[in-house]
Amino acid sequence: MVAIADIPTVSQAIRDAVAPVFLITGVGSILGVLTNRLGRAVDRYRKLNELKPEAMSDASVREMKTIIQRIRWIRRAVGLCTFSILCICLTVASFFVAVEFGVDFSMMVSSLFILTMFSLVCGLLCFLREIALATQETIDIPVWLEKNHTR
Repeated sequence: MVAIADIPTVSQAIRDAVAPVFLITGVGSILGVLTNRLGRAVDRYRKLNELKPEAMSDASVREMKTIIQRIRWIRRAVGLCTFSILCICLTVASFFVAVEFGVDFSMMVSSLFILTMFSLVCGLLCFLREIALATQETIDIPVWLEKNHTR
């Protein structure tokens, strides 16, 4: 049972844990976007994969290769963002373990938070690369329109 004298310490741990919990919510939203993009890329790949080899154009083959790259980048981003959430959870847990057992975990907490930010930044960079690959496919559309549709 928590003694009355320990309530301010526990209260401080709860206050310290609030900001990381909001960070979990934000990264969770990013994960939702990433998994939606992953699902759409996988669906498109499956659709292209249903084509018979003789029916595939060079453009379809290029698109499949690009989709494979996109899927790899999204998977990296999902893994890194998930790892950052795990680090946040460990940070929050260490607040309460430190209070309960009277241990100084300040070095571990700061290290975990640095690791959290590093993995989140790397995950967002992977996401940015995937977006670049996805939008690269659309760069050729004006050229295609000009070649195939005369005004």
